[in-house]
Amino acid sequence: MAIKITSDSTCDLTPELLERYDITLTPLYVTQDGKTGRDGVDIHPGDIFAHVSAGGSLPTTAAVNVVDYQEVFDKYARDYEAVIHFNIGQNFSACHQNAVIAAEDFDNVYVVDSRNLTMGQGLLVVEAAEAALRGEKASDIVEMVNGLMDKVATTFVVDRLDYLAKGGRCSSVVALGANLLKLKPCIVLSDGKMAVGKKYRGVFDKVLLDYVRDQLDAGDYRKDRCVIIHAACKPETVAAVHDQVAQYGFDEIIVGQAGCTISAHCGPNTLGVLFLRK
Repeated sequence: MAIKITSDSTCDLTPELLERYDITLTPLYVTQDGKTGRDGVDIHPGDIFAHVSAGGSLPTTAAVNVVDYQEVFDKYARDYEAVIHFNIGQNFSACHQNAVIAAEDFDNVYVVDSRNLTMGQGLLVVEAAEAALRGEKASDIVEMVNGLMDKVATTFVVDRLDYLAKGGRCSSVVALGANLLKLKPCIVLSDGKMAVGKKYRGVFDKVLLDYVRDQLDAGDYRKDRCVIIHAACKPETVAAVHDQVAQYGFDEIIVGQAGCTISAHCGPNTLGVLFLRK
């Protein structure tokens, strides 16, 4: 393949997809109790959940720095016709800004603001990787993925709001009220920003099946691929969602686990069904 595809670790691509398309990740940094590690390398979501469950504070995340990007770009720009790098949406992190600065030293590195996160970003990365395998030009691939961004359906349901409250994304009073009412908000990503959509009520497992129907009953999805991404959900919960999604006739259903960035902000028992609209 003449074009190398790279991405921030926030794309949450599965190891199988990374290997299939030879995608290289640039890990964000996660700091927990003064100790900093790389997302998915030195620290994993389970470490965060165990730490918070034991009474520890939420970790903080930091962007990939310019030097890190320069090292990755330098490594691949020499051996490939071009490098296309995908960033987490610039509304969520300084990664894109840093990558753009790093790319100034190279005439064959393309930096893409995915305007997305988790597997919403990942779906765009995979589309680019498949286009590269077909032999398409780098500039055409970038144009293609830019045209797909508004078609990425990124939503997820949060079972508990204490992580959002601790992170300052909703007040503890609101979190308490929602928990007492057993509300499970659907977080919707639109135009590179997150907002609260439908608020479900009831047991998490049942809510998820209602959520799947709300996302897919309209039938405006491409059938080639659907992603189920989750943070520490029970295997039986994920299996039930998978069975529900399978009824909609997708060619491929990918099940993956959210990385540290999403996990640190939304907590365990978060699940999303992501796809590309027609």
